[in-house]
Amino acid sequence: MCEDCGCNRSESFHLHTGAADHFHAHRDARGRVQVHAHSHEGHHRHGDAHAPEERPGETRDIEVNRSLLEVNDRLAERNRGYFRAKNVTVLNLVSSPGAGKTALLERTLEAMSGRARMAVIVGDLATENDAERLRGRAAEVVQVSTGTLCHLDAGMVSAAAESLDLDGIDLLFIENVGNLVCPASFDLGETRRVVLLSVPEGEDKPFKYPPIFKSADLVLLTKTDLAEASGFDRDAVLSAVSRVAPQAGLLEISSRTGSGLEAWFDYLAGLTAASKGEEVCARV
Repeated sequence: MCEDCGCNRSESFHLHTGAADHFHAHRDARGRVQVHAHSHEGHHRHGDAHAPEERPGETRDIEVNRSLLEVNDRLAERNRGYFRAKNVTVLNLVSSPGAGKTALLERTLEAMSGRARMAVIVGDLATENDAERLRGRAAEVVQVSTGTLCHLDAGMVSAAAESLDLDGIDLLFIENVGNLVCPASFDLGETRRVVLLSVPEGEDKPFKYPPIFKSADLVLLTKTDLAEASGFDRDAVLSAVSRVAPQAGLLEISSRTGSGLEAWFDYLAGLTAASKGEEVCARV
């Protein structure tokens, strides 16, 4: 997954704990955080009877390795707590490129405008094309440009959320970078993870990319209007999703024709009502 594929960031930052000590940290090529503690004091540490005396200007390096995903998970929990405090339902939309995330959001933002107040965080390696398509349809839209990274992480979402006024927002959509691999490993602090699978991709995607489907709360089978033209085997894909992701609900939709979208809108309305403590009848 992402810890092995080389898409991790190389970062440096400093943490100061006092006049004499400081820490320098960076992520290595495998995504591990390397923390180096430097001391410039020339005396024993309290409680360390065996520590050699340090001379002024001498440096001691102490390496501490922490998993990239460990750090991300802590940030994700912080995000989750923040979103709960704001009473915002957050949906992380993940899919391969071109599965229809932006088209779905266009229809959703239009249809749900009178039922919920919405905001969007869009993730892409480059350009603001998708964000531009959505601006004016939601309360706020923020673009996150990831550069070479093939996924959003909890830190990026935290920074993007800080730029949003979430007071009064009911639904926050996170349009993740188009990728069925690395986003599976990165919790963003979302309320629900929604995986889109488009008809032209074929019926075996759940078997080829099981981690992302196993992490799904809901699977959206998109572009169903292309089923006949592409010779799509509906029974095969329903069986694949059922076997790989039995925990997930499934809806069949077409953003172009509008088929199935009412069930999706009802699903969102149910999540919004549930976050407010209202009783709803779940359809998925």
